Amino acid sequence: MTHPTPRSRPWTGALGALAASSLLRALSSQAADVSSRGDATRGAVIFALAGGCGCHTPKGGPVGAGGTAIETPFGKFYSTNITSDRRTGLGEWSDEEIDRALRSGRLRDGSAESPVMPYDQYAGMADSDASDLIAYLRTLPPVEREDRPHQVSLPLPRLAFAAWRWLFAERPTPPDVAPATGVERGRYLSDHVGICGDCHTPRNRFGVRDGARYLAGVAKGPRGELVPNLTSDPATGIGSWDEDEIAGLLKSGFKPDFDNVQGLMAEMVDGIGGGAGLGQAPESDLQAIAAYIKKVPPIANALHSRDSGAGTKGEK
Repeated sequence: MTHPTPRSRPWTGALGALAASSLLRALSSQAADVSSRGDATRGAVIFALAGGCGCHTPKGGPVGAGGTAIETPFGKFYSTNITSDRRTGLGEWSDEEIDRALRSGRLRDGSAESPVMPYDQYAGMADSDASDLIAYLRTLPPVEREDRPHQVSLPLPRLAFAAWRWLFAERPTPPDVAPATGVERGRYLSDHVGICGDCHTPRNRFGVRDGARYLAGVAKGPRGELVPNLTSDPATGIGSWDEDEIAGLLKSGFKPDFDNVQGLMAEMVDGIGGGAGLGQAPESDLQAIAAYIKKVPPIANALHSRDSGAGTKGEK
């Protein structure tokens, strides 16, 4: 999420000062009302299930300070500051503004967000979970760090982002209440909180996920790492793993053969810079994700590269 600097308008005279004071009191009251909608304690669980929103934490921390480079075929994108800093982070954003960026891909000025931010997957997050996550983000210590401008090769990038959003963004309907248990909760957490498909699903040349190859793995994913096949294909996926083994990897980062995950998946499990990751998520939620992953239809997709993720057979 990028953070356009709001324009300020000078007030003059006693009447202007009085009006400004009244406006500030009204905004402060409104912000207090908005902030009270979410529960930061529950939001910490959503944050962990989202892998600590790891893209927004630079290597070594501080949590949420942004600046991490995300390489794409269209150029280099940089993650944004989501700490509570009032000038360079989200401290001045209302809950509604954060929610629009998170689930609708709209920035404060109404422009479309870069599709590198997977807002179209977060769009399926339940209202209560989104509110709780936002409440938790407000507890992140403020870090004053300016967002780095993206280095993209696209002409008129703002227009390109808007066109992508209109043409390709998925529009899932969020549930009134998030599923509480079982396979349906696992599907919900995988698709709309942990967003497994964002890394593990191949994309076409427009950067759109290929639903026909859902979770089939990518030979060169984020940071150029191999992102393994998570389908139940026994030869190239994880069809030979049982649910406990899948949940165990999400908890500890260790595979059934006692090798451990590396790269981005390790950060998803462990968190970065002191932030929470999947390893701190509730066991019941990890088991639900595992139950869902076991039901994903098999897709044969042998990937040949150095293994940096959950691991598949057939790699070299």
